Amino acid sequence: MSTVPGTTWVDLPTGSPYPLANLPYGVFGDRTGDCRLGVRIGDHVLDLRAAEEADLVSAGGTLRATRLNDFLTLGRPQWTAVRRRLTELLADPRHAPAVRPLLVPVSEISMRLPFAVADYVDFYSCREHAENLGRLFRPGSPPLLPNWTHLPVGYHGRAGTVVPSGTPIIRPSGQRRRPGEDTPSFGPTERLDIEAEVGFVVGAPTAPGTAVSSAALADHVFGVVLVNDWSARDIQAWEYQPLGPFLGKSFATSISPWVVPLEALDAARVAPPAQQPPVLPYLRRHEAWGLELRLEVILNGAVISRPPFAGLYWTPDQQLAHLTVNGAALRAGDLFASGTVSGPERDQRGSLIELAWNGAHPIELPDGSTRVFLADGDVVTITGVATGLDGSPIGLGEVTGTIEPAR
Repeated sequence: MSTVPGTTWVDLPTGSPYPLANLPYGVFGDRTGDCRLGVRIGDHVLDLRAAEEADLVSAGGTLRATRLNDFLTLGRPQWTAVRRRLTELLADPRHAPAVRPLLVPVSEISMRLPFAVADYVDFYSCREHAENLGRLFRPGSPPLLPNWTHLPVGYHGRAGTVVPSGTPIIRPSGQRRRPGEDTPSFGPTERLDIEAEVGFVVGAPTAPGTAVSSAALADHVFGVVLVNDWSARDIQAWEYQPLGPFLGKSFATSISPWVVPLEALDAARVAPPAQQPPVLPYLRRHEAWGLELRLEVILNGAVISRPPFAGLYWTPDQQLAHLTVNGAALRAGDLFASGTVSGPERDQRGSLIELAWNGAHPIELPDGSTRVFLADGDVVTITGVATGLDGSPIGLGEVTGTIEPAR
């Protein structure tokens, strides 16, 4: 599936996380407000509309759109062909005279939501995270519920509140029952949290009634984004039984602006953790889809966590198989997220409720302040990086949100 990386005639900063081996897709706006598709290389973006209009690359006109969805619908063979052509254009100096005028400095653009989100599913696939929350909320009981090791637990989220990085996050209000109180009250959440996750962007659609095999991930998933699934823990705790998350999650989910093609992550693929008990046949793995992605959670400029994605118990191929096994159709622009990524160490936990252990161990910041949950004005950034086939860094970009007071 891979495209062999190489050198480029584009001037790249040393150690750039956007080398030729990456080439992530996004939607950018210029100073006139016009939106176009682009591919990032170093500190520039190749204008794909202009490239297709100039017959430098061909994708049936889908690169002239203002969202990735039409291109996503084309499927893996076309995705691969376009990636190879873009690699050729940016690698061979003979193409420089035609391509260079189509490169736009990232300093002159603003990023938008890269695709229209069709459906959004969020999983709960990290064993360390699930066990941590089980110990916090069900002390004295087994940390995992009986179904957890048999299927990827998830919930269907709200696609309309998936927002691009940089969108302010307004503190949500709702019902919450404070500790020691018998009845709920209404007001702004007092336990606003983050969840560091990785999202998978679906392209090739399926017909209703079709189950997608766990062997077919690369046929349907175009690429990955970073996800912050903001969570109002007090609203969530009061509402979630018996049907699961609702208003405590649906107010906002932020994603990074660059969709990194699955092909750019070939070198990041690793063997995932062993699963016990054995899974049912439709969840059996056919390929190694563990991914060595190094995440960082940054709160007000300070790194507070480095969650390791490679340890994810339920991998994306299994997640895709499970979310379609009942015949639910895929649509171009579907997004499914991994769930919170946490590791075995405290500084590897991907949510504040774990990092502060529900208030027992507040997080200490360099300015002397502490946090259990987010305060108004806090800025949260999640970054991610992998390693490419040639050893170069493959940047997943970043997803940032600033907390604003309730309205």
